[in-house]
Amino acid sequence: MPVQDHVITCASVVNDVLMSHPATTKVFNEFGIDAYCGGAVPVHDAALRDGADPAALLDALNAAIAGRGRGGSTEA
Repeated sequence: MPVQDHVITCASVVNDVLMSHPATTKVFNEFGIDAYCGGAVPVHDAALRDGADPAALLDALNAAIAGRGRGGSTEA
């Protein structure tokens, strides 16, 4: 299920986030998230798996799609 508009949750699947919001690629890279081979899991699970803080990752992802912070501008 694709990510809706500008809301990424802990349950959002990494691959869906990347497909819907390419600007998040930079955020996943900065947090050390394996978003390619390991992208078929929810954001929360990927963060725990790769040693990132899930809340900080989620905040950064949502900031990126809103055009604030790490990920750059929105694609809208």
